Amino acid sequence: MNVQDALHARRSVRAFLPRVPEAAVVRSMLHSAARAASGGNLQPWRVSALTGAPLAQLLEVVALAEPKDGPTGTSYPPSLWEPYRSRRFENGEDLYRTLDIGRDDKPARLNQLARNAQFFGAPVGIFVSVDARMGLAQWADLGIYLQSLMLLAVEQGLATCAQGFWRRFGDTLAAQLALPQGYEVAFGIALGWEDVNAPINRLRATRADPGEWLDLQGF
Repeated sequence: MNVQDALHARRSVRAFLPRVPEAAVVRSMLHSAARAASGGNLQPWRVSALTGAPLAQLLEVVALAEPKDGPTGTSYPPSLWEPYRSRRFENGEDLYRTLDIGRDDKPARLNQLARNAQFFGAPVGIFVSVDARMGLAQWADLGIYLQSLMLLAVEQGLATCAQGFWRRFGDTLAAQLALPQGYEVAFGIALGWEDVNAPINRLRATRADPGEWLDLQGF
């Protein structure tokens, strides 16, 4: 599989099989993703991967924790503007449509949202953390690590879902993961084998036409 094929195959999966990937495969992907580009070679990521009893214990603690309010616990800017507002709205409606959940069925929507806190049933939960003193440039490095890891997962036939959701439980996760002082969780990643029979995995997110965002000069 080449890089372009992996890019087109990668997508967010929200229902997994209980089968656990081989430890050596997971370890190799986590190590190889660290070849991601990093400004000044800071390599600002800190990665925690859990499965089995440690993952189950962490999820039990999170289930009893209060989510964090404020900007660090959110994934989008407030009062999102166009064209981003429409893109997010369309994506959400497409997702709930796969589950036959209507706009007025708030209990069902909240129940699906709560699936985030279970890694959507994935047998491996990964957390990427960063020293809170780092800036936007280092957060960009985290994104490069994330993309590298997700493409490596595609190569192995595995599925992923990147989740900013976990920032809502920053303090709880920092304690459970025994993070160094001053570190915070940037995002979580669900990893495992896709449940191809789950309706929600039929979702295929669209991409904007390059004419909306691409400026070519001199080509």
